[in-house]
Amino acid sequence: MEKSENKIIVDNISVRYILGDFKETGLKDFVIQKIKGTYKKNEFWAVKDVSFNVGKGELIGIVGTNGAGKSTLLKVISGIMIPTEGNLSIRGNIASLLELGSGFDGELTVKENAFLRGAMLGYTREFMNETYGKILEFAELEEFENHLFKNLSSGMKSRLAFSIACLVSPEILILDEVLSVGDGAFRQKSEDKMMEIIKGGATTLLVSHSLAQIRRLATKVLWLDHGKQVAFGDTASICDDYDQFLKEKKAKSKKK
Repeated sequence: MEKSENKIIVDNISVRYILGDFKETGLKDFVIQKIKGTYKKNEFWAVKDVSFNVGKGELIGIVGTNGAGKSTLLKVISGIMIPTEGNLSIRGNIASLLELGSGFDGELTVKENAFLRGAMLGYTREFMNETYGKILEFAELEEFENHLFKNLSSGMKSRLAFSIACLVSPEILILDEVLSVGDGAFRQKSEDKMMEIIKGGATTLLVSHSLAQIRRLATKVLWLDHGKQVAFGDTASICDDYDQFLKEKKAKSKKK
């Protein structure tokens, strides 16, 4: 793929959490500890000094074990969180799917929720009128459009969320463990849609615990571990290194 304009520029992004403040200890204990001089707070860096660029039409696979900082990083890029340090540049409208079911109203119908999510993403009612049928068809929910969202199964909710995110023509698509939902047929359909989106020029960030999926879809890979950037670049070589890392980690845990 030819080098193109950067849609996402992440420049030494860090996210710090403060542990032990009054929200966790309770206001009374917090004040007493402050008076006695025994109050202590600890810093936890969920993400530390992460930098990478993403060009138009690229799909960046993000790998790392639990607690690596993957979801925190996606929240920063999505605009949900403000980084403690570093700079971020985003060029294009974002559709993020970080927590399946979030952003939906359980008391509204499938149709009402589709239009609500479209409005939240900045699309006109006219555009949603034209796109809604495709969303419903892709999600395989034609018979459920008048059902309340809260009454859908988790699989149905996931299909609706993915369909809206992918079919509203976002310039930047951010997905956190969403291509693993649904049955085998829908997962394949989701992957096919992802490839169509990439070819259409959309920029995508994908977190997945499926290394095979990352190998199939990603044009580049970002590897995080305990909030720090281990590597960024070639998909095959980083996936090989990460796979070896997982095998060694598993072997060590068995010896304990």
